[in-house]
Amino acid sequence: MGIEKVVTVNRKAYHDFYIDETYEAGIELKGAEVKSIRAGRINLKDSYARVEDGELWVFNMHISPYSHADRYTQPEPDRPRKLLLHKREIMRLLGKTKEKGYTLVPLKVYFNGRGKVKVEIGLARGKQLFDKRKVIAERAAKREVERALRERQKGE
Repeated sequence: MGIEKVVTVNRKAYHDFYIDETYEAGIELKGAEVKSIRAGRINLKDSYARVEDGELWVFNMHISPYSHADRYTQPEPDRPRKLLLHKREIMRLLGKTKEKGYTLVPLKVYFNGRGKVKVEIGLARGKQLFDKRKVIAERAAKREVERALRERQKGE
C-alpha cells in the first residue's frame, strides 16, 4: 500500500461549509481524463454531488482535455461523472441530504496507493456569513498570539 498523492483540494468548500462526515468514492472516468488529472488539470470550484436514481453523481467538476490525446474522442470537460460507492452508503447519503441544510461537496481528488483516482466527498452544512467572519477573526487572533510568542522568544 503506497502513499496517496493529493491532486487538488476544494478550499472554498471548507470556507463555505461545516463538514460533518467524509466518504471516499471512486470515480468513473473516460479516455485520457486520468492523464489530465495526473497533470493536475482539474478544478473542483463550484462542484457538488447529488444522488439520482440510486446513483451518486458529481456535477461541475472541470477536467481539462488532455493535450496529447485525440481531440475528437475527448469527453466534455464539465460532464456529470458517476461516483462509485456501496449501495448502503449511497442510500445513507440520500437520507442525510433530504434533511434540511445538508449537501454533498467534493473536498479533494487524489490517487490512492494503487494508482486509482479517488474523490473525497463531504456531507456538509452551509455556513452563515457571521460564521465565516468568526472563523476569520479566530484565525487572525491565533496568528497574532503566535507572532507575539515568537517575538518574546527572540528577545530572550
